[in-house]
Amino acid sequence: MAYKIVGKEKLNSVTTLFEIEAPLIAEQAKAGQFIVFCIGEKSERIPLTIVKKDLKSGTITIISQEIGKTTKELALLDKGDFISDLIGPLGRHADFGKLGRILFVGGGVGVAEILPVLEYAKSEGNNIRAIIGARTKELIILENELRKVTSDLTITTDDGSYGIKGLLTMPLEECLKKEKFDLVYCVGPDIMMKTVCEITKNYNTKTLVSLDANMLDATGMCGTCRVIVGSEVKFTCVDGPEFDGHLVDWGSFMKRQKRFAEEEKVSLDLYNKHCKYKK
Repeated sequence: MAYKIVGKEKLNSVTTLFEIEAPLIAEQAKAGQFIVFCIGEKSERIPLTIVKKDLKSGTITIISQEIGKTTKELALLDKGDFISDLIGPLGRHADFGKLGRILFVGGGVGVAEILPVLEYAKSEGNNIRAIIGARTKELIILENELRKVTSDLTITTDDGSYGIKGLLTMPLEECLKKEKFDLVYCVGPDIMMKTVCEITKNYNTKTLVSLDANMLDATGMCGTCRVIVGSEVKFTCVDGPEFDGHLVDWGSFMKRQKRFAEEEKVSLDLYNKHCKYKK
């Protein structure tokens, strides 16, 4: 079964939103869950968060940033094209209920992952605050969508082109100094999440992270996405992607994340040469 792309929007030069027909997944998806897709028969499998769902149209929305070969191939697809395989919803959904005051922290394309959980948290009656950041203004995504859910939104950029200049950990620490939060929910680059957890631990603030681990089968069979949480081995695809950030063994997790980096670089170089040849 192939899945039709019914909508496409370029959010910036490297990030694209896709709306895909997948009525069964839309019917069952909950905040925090993800899908795994395969563009073609010989393509690799990639996990992406389900950002939105529309039961009326039977569609789900995903957001992809062009980082490797497959995400660059995905960005070339247009409305009316098809993805050969798509499975989901996968992973455990957000289920923390009403806690009180929750601070959401999203870095880069991780903002796409916090949006559905933030909307869920709001629907449960929580008081919401959010901090998002990116390298530059162009890379800030979903600002308007976030402002619809919370009026308390802080934006940072590394280069100062928008919002506060600097890393989002700066306003994070300022918030924790002044206010008490019942939960910090964080998604972004691994090193950012690690740093956020180090800061929140100093303030004894419970912190949940959504891990974007390397995956293959996404059913818990291959063990590729394993992570040590506390003293236990967990699988991001079936036990996560949401974990207690203070219990994650960040050293081993980040080391595992680099395993495919060299292979991906070689694959991407070949892909770029192929595109140049085709031109």
